Amino acid sequence: MTLRSPLLLAAAAFALITACTPGAGGGGGGGDGKSFEFWSFAAINQKSSVDAYREKHPDVDIKLTEVGTSTETAQALTTALAGGKVPDLVLIQGDNLPKFVQQPQNFVDLRTLGADDIKGDYLEWVIEQSVAEGGEVLGIPTDVGGMAVAYRTDLFAAAGLPTDRDEVGALWPTWDAFIETGKRYKQATGKAFTDNAATSVFYQAVNQVSQKYYDGDHELIYDSNPEVRTAFDLGIKAATAGITAGQSSFENAWSAGMGQGQYAAVAAPSWMLNSIRSNAPDTAGKWDIAKIPGAAGNWGGSYLAIPKRAQNPQAAWEYIKEMQSPQGQLEHFTRSGALPSTPSVYQDDKLATAKDTFFSDAPTGKIYTDSLLGLKPFYIGPDSATIGQEFLNSITNVEQSGGDPATAWDDAVRNIKTAIGG
Repeated sequence: MTLRSPLLLAAAAFALITACTPGAGGGGGGGDGKSFEFWSFAAINQKSSVDAYREKHPDVDIKLTEVGTSTETAQALTTALAGGKVPDLVLIQGDNLPKFVQQPQNFVDLRTLGADDIKGDYLEWVIEQSVAEGGEVLGIPTDVGGMAVAYRTDLFAAAGLPTDRDEVGALWPTWDAFIETGKRYKQATGKAFTDNAATSVFYQAVNQVSQKYYDGDHELIYDSNPEVRTAFDLGIKAATAGITAGQSSFENAWSAGMGQGQYAAVAAPSWMLNSIRSNAPDTAGKWDIAKIPGAAGNWGGSYLAIPKRAQNPQAAWEYIKEMQSPQGQLEHFTRSGALPSTPSVYQDDKLATAKDTFFSDAPTGKIYTDSLLGLKPFYIGPDSATIGQEFLNSITNVEQSGGDPATAWDDAVRNIKTAIGG
């Protein structure tokens, strides 16, 4: 999750909408009833799925646009829905989904295309997040985030730390222990232990809570929930411990630093594995994967939706139906490591016994499905993404810009109230 200013988000959205407006060189989905235009966010290699579909359907032309970050993609979609040229298909990150679910009039109710026939294929708590108050199904889940930590075995060995994944996981049963491990690494090497405090500590810890920014009645509790405050304090503790590289996730420095060994551990939900491969291809075999502190949790997961004014909704639905079927998600896992949201494949040997050679033959299927066991999902509301971003911003301000850790919580809460209007 990158940290971008509202001005940059608006500029990115305007540029995309302008490029995709009729007369500006854009174009819809070909007009043949088979082809379609697809907006995705970057850094997750959605192209691999598109290529797989094209291989099976060579007569289908898919115009894939990687808009930017997940936040920038959501902003571009918001602008398009207000009157611009919409895509036929759009990928929406889970934290950004609720605000769109509150606008069912802007999307095709997928029940009209056959969603009722496949709704039962998905984890119930995942598919329910895309259902509007009136029962409209607005999105089909592509994956879930299952959490773990990816670490460099060669860098751990140089620091005198264990390298076996079970022994490494035993180093940090808690987030406090993770930070202490980071101090040991820094003392031994003089180098950063992890990439940043905001996403590799706070964002993981806050996704392990029983209630997050809303309570069970969907009332805001972000400023009074002790679980959120504890996670935030852990983020500040990591930010001030001198153990981070101060490199925000998915920024250019973060990508380069990963390949150059500038940090030794990174929070790695299942979909992150492909980012590590892409950013650090020369480090194959030097990574392994260990349990996340706290053992369970979920970061991320996305949904495919069809805007109401899409020119080729049926073509987009055919793509969803095939690529997000249990078998389609299983095949995507074998290509990218993204964990299926279809539990019927969790016992399939392709997933259950999967090992990833890039990550020292780590049993990725077992590690990530185990991280979902016992998970009690919390409500994600329309302002969850904005609230989370302000908490991330405040921790990053302390870590990278000399912000005062003593006032960081109050600063974040004040900024949240300004951002969401109350």
